[in-house]
Amino acid sequence: MTSHKIFNHDIMVCTDQRLIGNHLYSGRVLGLTEPEDIIQLCPDLKSQWNIITEHYRRIGLSHSTNIIWDVSYKILEDYPQYNVSLFFFGNATSKVGCDEDRFRQIDSDWLNTVKFINSKNNFIQLAQELGVSVPLTFCFENKAAIKDFSKFPYPCYLKTAISVNGVGISRCENQQQLDEVIKTFPDEIPLQIQEEVATLSFLNVQYSVEGSKLQRLAITSQILDGYAHIGNRYPSKHQPWETVEPIAEWITQRGIKEIFAFDVAVVEDATNETRYLAIECNPRFNGASYPTGIAKKLNIPSWSCEMFKTQYRSLEKLDLSDIEFNEKTKTGVVIINWGTVLVGKILILIAGNIQQQHELTAKLKERL
Repeated sequence: MTSHKIFNHDIMVCTDQRLIGNHLYSGRVLGLTEPEDIIQLCPDLKSQWNIITEHYRRIGLSHSTNIIWDVSYKILEDYPQYNVSLFFFGNATSKVGCDEDRFRQIDSDWLNTVKFINSKNNFIQLAQELGVSVPLTFCFENKAAIKDFSKFPYPCYLKTAISVNGVGISRCENQQQLDEVIKTFPDEIPLQIQEEVATLSFLNVQYSVEGSKLQRLAITSQILDGYAHIGNRYPSKHQPWETVEPIAEWITQRGIKEIFAFDVAVVEDATNETRYLAIECNPRFNGASYPTGIAKKLNIPSWSCEMFKTQYRSLEKLDLSDIEFNEKTKTGVVIINWGTVLVGKILILIAGNIQQQHELTAKLKERL
């Protein structure tokens, strides 16, 4: 029998505090819950509650109505009989403000595995040990260890070993630019320098662990606006599970739980042969996890999901009549990240084949 869960998918312990609206992201997990679960939500979302629950009722999406309007982790202590579902099990930024002892008491193996693989340097070193293909990458304990700038491929990416939301990642065209950027980084943090992969095709490869058993969840293609990741599409024609599975199995054996994912680059060479290069592991839920889970609950075989800007600041202003998801046709729009409408953006899943997705997207944009 599956135990009930308490969901807290607030992202503020592992995000850049300067990003507007990130405190509203706790609501996007609502569609993954079941009626018997508990969900912690940011109190700022109260004004949108009745509207999002009516939307989910109309499209046939079950969810919890056991709401705690407080995202404090301390509340988890009041529900020891519930399994815990968090966006990130620990503190992604390793900054003060997250009580690590609380996570250690819940599951120390889970915490230690997340901390280990969340380091981009640890990921690269483990991948090399397990024979997983990765881009040419150089790992350093700190910037003082970076000596010979001529040996690096250009353009390249300078990355902090631990980063969130792309913060701490800089593209460098040449040695001079790399030298200038390095000077802006703190002295004590680990860094890596990685070759730029010549592709605009990237995959999100998701796994889940339930009851210590590793399960393949979904592979989605990233939707890009230039170099910026704005969404995901399922299914993908690429299915390179074997590329990252050695790492997935390794971290599962060491205690990771719930959902985690890999970023994988798709590279086609001059002979039209396809290679897959693992970039990093995100030992947590990610942007693709929420539409993936909701699509599975609604049995949607084909979908895309993107963040859209809107002129409105409330869901009640959105007109989804005749484009809302239909259970019979398996087409239409589903609101995923609903709380962010308060700052003029909204994450929406668009169900249907590619042509239907384009048609629905066009109609949706007219109404935003």
